[in-house]
Amino acid sequence: MEYRTERDSIGEISVPADKYWGAQTQRSYNNFRIGKEKMPEELLRALALVKKACARANRAMNVLDDRRADIICRVCDEILQGKHDSQFPLSVWQTGSGTQTNMNFNEVIANRGNEIACEKLIHPNDHANRSQSSNDVFPTAIHIAAVLAVRRRLEPALEKMAGALLRLEEENKGIIKVGRTHMQDAVPIAFSQEISAWRVMIERSSDAVHKASECLLDLALGGTAVGTGINCPKGFAEEAIRMISEETGICFRPAKNKFHALSAKDDIAFSHGALKSLAADLMKIANDIRLLSSGPRSGIGEITIPVNEPGSSIMPGKVNPTQCEALTMVAAQVMGNDVTVGIAASQGILQLNVYMPVIAYCFLQSVGLLADAAESFTEHCLSGIKANGEKMAFFLRSTLMTVTALTPRIGYDNAAATAKAALENGTTLKEEAVRLGFLTPEEFDEVFKPEETV
Repeated sequence: MEYRTERDSIGEISVPADKYWGAQTQRSYNNFRIGKEKMPEELLRALALVKKACARANRAMNVLDDRRADIICRVCDEILQGKHDSQFPLSVWQTGSGTQTNMNFNEVIANRGNEIACEKLIHPNDHANRSQSSNDVFPTAIHIAAVLAVRRRLEPALEKMAGALLRLEEENKGIIKVGRTHMQDAVPIAFSQEISAWRVMIERSSDAVHKASECLLDLALGGTAVGTGINCPKGFAEEAIRMISEETGICFRPAKNKFHALSAKDDIAFSHGALKSLAADLMKIANDIRLLSSGPRSGIGEITIPVNEPGSSIMPGKVNPTQCEALTMVAAQVMGNDVTVGIAASQGILQLNVYMPVIAYCFLQSVGLLADAAESFTEHCLSGIKANGEKMAFFLRSTLMTVTALTPRIGYDNAAATAKAALENGTTLKEEAVRLGFLTPEEFDEVFKPEETV
């Protein structure tokens, strides 16, 4: 491999000749060979949006000439198109401010820009990073990446899931089954009512995720190093954020208190909390479905789910609820990410939080996993659920908790005695209610209409 020599404030260092990055990126690449986790693609795209908007704002502020601004914007567009993905090799496990990734961007912009200009026109700090600091650029990019991921990936996936549940709800109206509480028989419920609870969980969680992301519309840009805005022209942040809003179609806004925006990460922790709540709902829905589909002969078996793949390497014909298992594993990962984000958000030390790369990584991983898992679960499980009407009717006839319908006529204690006797004797509720003298056969038939309780 051929190398070239790059220089920064520390001194000289060798950099692969075919790479656009410079000395600071190379030092980080050499010094942080930790894990395999790289900066998320969504974050890199958001950084490109920020750098492009900053170049345009700097031109508007008359602190960057047209030619440099145009070239920086051109390189950012190339990055947004995915043309330079290999130029961003840095680990998540680096400086907690994300400074090395910010400089990775500045160096790639400068060296690629100089290649376009055919001269050394752009400096990574003086031009690509003009009016900026890693301390305001990186949290700005996190917020942009998070909002775009939530609104463009997760919310559409949840909308599809809610739609599939609504269709399932409509298809199963009129089917009555046994309800269950504490894993024990309870009073009757319509299957459509059971499904409606799942649908509302998704609708409400989606709404909560959207509302929780609104605090991420506040951007730190303009705070520079510690929130005071040193070296940042007046009006720069407003102009750059206006351009980011135009580019994304989302109304971002300058944070009212830049000191808070740099030192605290409560907004991103709050927003991830909504992702955790969604994960809890998805866990519950998946567990319900795998319980209801258990069997097919020795479990509940009230519903069937699609047969997607063989379930065992040793048991022929076995089919497992694999989509439920994948979804619950994703939920567990998101819940774990929430712990990490919460701890990291608590580490705002003096004027800067220095856990930002791991916050970005966990948040974007959670959104990506939830979106992918929701789409997969909708397509490969929900869309193919079928009610086993015969099994539901059998359980409805067999359960003793329909005795609840007798309580207004014979009282709680007598109803309990009827159910207990039927269980011990292996008889029906009607037989025991008559035997115990609580009701005549005719009175029982008049009162006992469990389907009317739904």
